[in-house]
Amino acid sequence: MIRLLAPLLVITAIVAGCGPKTAAPAPPPFPLTTQAVGHYCGMNLLEHKGPKGQIILASQTEPIWFSSARDAFSFTMLQDEPKDILAVYVSDMGKAPSWDNPGATNWLEARKAFFVIDSTKHGGMGAPETVPFSDRASADKFATEYGGRVVTFDEVPRDYVLGSQPSVGQK
Repeated sequence: MIRLLAPLLVITAIVAGCGPKTAAPAPPPFPLTTQAVGHYCGMNLLEHKGPKGQIILASQTEPIWFSSARDAFSFTMLQDEPKDILAVYVSDMGKAPSWDNPGATNWLEARKAFFVIDSTKHGGMGAPETVPFSDRASADKFATEYGGRVVTFDEVPRDYVLGSQPSVGQK
């Protein structure tokens, strides 16, 4: 009986391995803490206003932190940055206590967010920001109040993120 079951188990294992691969779920976001330091600026994230970002890589146990959502976009677009990205999270500003306090745990998967670009609000280091929201109505309301337009992750222009936009006070 065992001789008959052994080949059957081997065949079952081979066939099971040939099926479609399902992607592992994205790891959950990390809460924002006082130890979070911006990847590009080297400064504590809590010293900056506006939405933040974090990227989780397969090759690292801790997230890479960004003082703005726009900086998280930059990381995904720059050729020299690692590409083993498991998740990109940004602050959901529709759930943020305020612009000055974007929240420690209200993270949103960036690819599912609505972003307001070209608004009068600036983030992180005073640069134009990609302001993230989990729902379109909140993004539309923000755009009505602060100007700008609503786009999805894939619609954020590369030039808006990587272009030489003036910082606050440089216009």
